[in-house]
Amino acid sequence: MIGVLIFPDFQLLDAAGPISVFEIAARASGKTTPGIRVLALKAGPVRSSSGVEIVARDFKSANVITTLVVAGGAGVTDAARCSVTRAFVQRLARRGVRVASVCSGAYVLAEAGLLDGRRATTHWGRTRDFVARYPKVKFEPDQIFTRDGNVWTSAGISAGIDLALAMVTEDHGEDIAQQTARQLVLYHRRSGGQSQFSSLLELKTPNGRFGALLSWARENLDAPLTVEDLADRAGMSARHFARAFAAETGTTPSKAIERLRIEVARERVQSSREAIELVAEATGFRDPERMRRAFIRAFGQPPQALRRAARAG
Repeated sequence: MIGVLIFPDFQLLDAAGPISVFEIAARASGKTTPGIRVLALKAGPVRSSSGVEIVARDFKSANVITTLVVAGGAGVTDAARCSVTRAFVQRLARRGVRVASVCSGAYVLAEAGLLDGRRATTHWGRTRDFVARYPKVKFEPDQIFTRDGNVWTSAGISAGIDLALAMVTEDHGEDIAQQTARQLVLYHRRSGGQSQFSSLLELKTPNGRFGALLSWARENLDAPLTVEDLADRAGMSARHFARAFAAETGTTPSKAIERLRIEVARERVQSSREAIELVAEATGFRDPERMRRAFIRAFGQPPQALRRAARAG
């Protein structure tokens, strides 16, 4: 039985996306009922941030839940501060229930202590705040979703669908997950991490502390661009620079440079016939194999596959 936890001012798609995935997967696997319950602190209609309401049961109806998905949204701060909601999530986790969050629903799990020492993610736009609030979490800003043991988290809004499809794969196998994705007219596994959507927007904004530095780095990707190089350019010691950069951006200098290299390399791979080896050299990867591994981490595909897809499109 799937439980979806909502609260006043929740994001509608955070709940409706996974619900649709689980419903279609249940039908594809031959079940007569999808086995989904929407839960809230108080039973009855719960208003989303869009004004659309969903009728929910109260927490007493969770005795048969084996998976709990916590939605995010504008009202997540109040939900995360609610001691009854936190205790409910903790109780289910202790019982062995698989617990997941969509987008900012990660704040509820973090406040409940379920993410301490675990890998987790949330919407890229909340990176800075989340990292500052929850330093014990092993935050991964570029993931569409993460899984650490029995605790899952996903990135912004539609990424809840990716997370739900991964759960369907675990529960019902690849065939059912693929059937579900086809019914939804979606990729079974979306290529890439959040950086393909955020495109380092927060890092490159003109008023960002390191915006000018990253703009310079993007124009000089064929240089080594070590932490020492960047610190020297910023007029700071390497140690102070690394700490300040991570605090400002939510990622390390080396990861930020790799993401810049991936971004530029992908543009060149998809829009030109330039040899992969030359792209790797020009963007600072040097070794095509190193670039291939970086592409697989970021997009789930090697450069050649992205080029073929771009040409087919």
